[in-house]
Amino acid sequence: MSLWRSPPSLTVSDWADAHRVLSSESSAEPGRWRTDRAPFQRGMMDAMAEEGINTVVIMSSAQMGKSEVLFNCIGYFADQDPTAILMLQPTLDMGSAVSKDRIAPMFRDTPALKDKIGARRSKDSDNTLLHKKFPGGHLTICGANSAASLASRPIRVVLADEIDRYPASAGAEGDPLNLAKKRTATFHNRKILMASTPTVKGASRIEMAYEESDQRRFYVPCPHCDLMQPLEWSHLQWAKGDDGHWDGTAPWYSCDGCGTSLTEADKARMLKGGRWVAEGTAAGVAGFHLNELYSPWRLWREMVVDFLEAKKDSELLRVFVNTSLGETFEEAGEGLEPEGLFARCEQYAAEVPDGAVVLTAGVDVHPDRLEAEVFGWGLDQERWSITSRVLWGDPDKDDVWEALDDIIIRGLFKHESGATLCVSSTCIDSGGHNTQRVYEYCRSRKGRRIFAIKGMGGFGRAMVSAPSRKRHGRNRRPVDLFTLGVDEIKSLIHSRLCIIKPGPGFCHFPISDEYDQEYFDQLTAEKVQTKFTKGVPVRVWVQTRPRNEAFDNNVYGYAAFILLNPNLEALADKLGEAVTPEEPAEIDAGLGNRGRLAPRRRGGFVNSWK
Repeated sequence: MSLWRSPPSLTVSDWADAHRVLSSESSAEPGRWRTDRAPFQRGMMDAMAEEGINTVVIMSSAQMGKSEVLFNCIGYFADQDPTAILMLQPTLDMGSAVSKDRIAPMFRDTPALKDKIGARRSKDSDNTLLHKKFPGGHLTICGANSAASLASRPIRVVLADEIDRYPASAGAEGDPLNLAKKRTATFHNRKILMASTPTVKGASRIEMAYEESDQRRFYVPCPHCDLMQPLEWSHLQWAKGDDGHWDGTAPWYSCDGCGTSLTEADKARMLKGGRWVAEGTAAGVAGFHLNELYSPWRLWREMVVDFLEAKKDSELLRVFVNTSLGETFEEAGEGLEPEGLFARCEQYAAEVPDGAVVLTAGVDVHPDRLEAEVFGWGLDQERWSITSRVLWGDPDKDDVWEALDDIIIRGLFKHESGATLCVSSTCIDSGGHNTQRVYEYCRSRKGRRIFAIKGMGGFGRAMVSAPSRKRHGRNRRPVDLFTLGVDEIKSLIHSRLCIIKPGPGFCHFPISDEYDQEYFDQLTAEKVQTKFTKGVPVRVWVQTRPRNEAFDNNVYGYAAFILLNPNLEALADKLGEAVTPEEPAEIDAGLGNRGRLAPRRRGGFVNSWK
């Protein structure tokens, strides 16, 4: 009769507590799964088996176990309710990595799953890297960037991870998330789980999905007054010393009811008594929001350290808001009006102020001219604009390139310390006009760290990608062409232009005829807008003024800094040691990540060996 007895009715968390084993190579805490270790995970998992819920949304900070929730769902359905499961990752490569590093060890080490799929064999299509068949169902793992992997196949359970990193379209097929959802249309008992760390306000898929859910938040009790309340960053406080900075003592959480200072030691008790509370209404859609304050793996002290560091740079602050607070970041636009930046121009004490220790340049190419700008870089990437030049002439002729040599190769810039600096790294745009001429120029000057670059739009790209080899002319040696993720660099520059206090990331401008109102009009000639592509919000940079050369050169100058990869601390130390009142030094501070100074080489090998 035991053969005919129905299996026990388990929730996802019940199944995980009874069967799941965390693998040593994929978990910091290997061994038996314990939901009580992070009690907030229970409600997220159990919603997948909750009657009347067909969609679950998890908007969370990073490292809160949301991926493990997805894996537990896979194990639950494979063991208790076999069906067709689709796991969607941002890219096919990420899907392959998750399958090999996380899912395969789970099936191997969890006794209830161990015999569900066979061993991987080259001729066994039932267990491949991206497709695993088990009795009564199968698991397919695919990438949101691959239209082929989203080909039509009925699916009852869709698990979509990190949806804010999905492309707007899977090839020409349309939004990959909608394509995956449509595959569940024939199932009355379908389950869709969407999880992600949020990104930018107005373009975040997970935020929009959460706002359309019942918006559950995890309420925890105060150990003193028993008031149930969600943990919010605004209630975390820390003591400051006489200098106005954090004195290093442990932070505390101020209860919203009695005002009692709650310490890190109270967290476990608060989490144990917590429960999910819906703050909205939505039929069939359960939404969950979490921040790092709840994490049993992160100390509040560590969050304060990260926050105080992130305040120095708006890009770091965006990362903190997304990955620690689990909230979308709203980009600030104030301070970017051209008049406001123009008013910030200052009188330098020398051509290169004391804080700058290395120079880079960006060059924009046009049919009738080159436009070049030189930048000085200091500690924490504080930046000084040094000079902005327009070199009139036909780029197919040598004259204009000789004039560029006078700036980025033979040019010497007087430093406030008495030394003279030369440009250590330059990026030249090859994606517009006179491409072959740019290749020729950069190939012959590679030793001077002069690089050909080409910009490519789209958020999520690497700021500077590995070079490709491009040939110009017959029987000529190739040139390295670096591709820039210009949208990412523009966002970083935009955020740093918003900084109003000198220090890390701040941008200085000199009082000079070269830096007139027209320059700042060009510097602010583009804005980020959210547009809808096939129904999906996409952030794009839109040009609002006819000319934007200054903004482009800022992008290229920063790319040159990335390629140079200088050790700014070492360079600052060496610069001070190299200069004496009796003998000012001529310095090339551009020796990449070796981070040391050397005199400019003149006269070829015979003189440079010294």
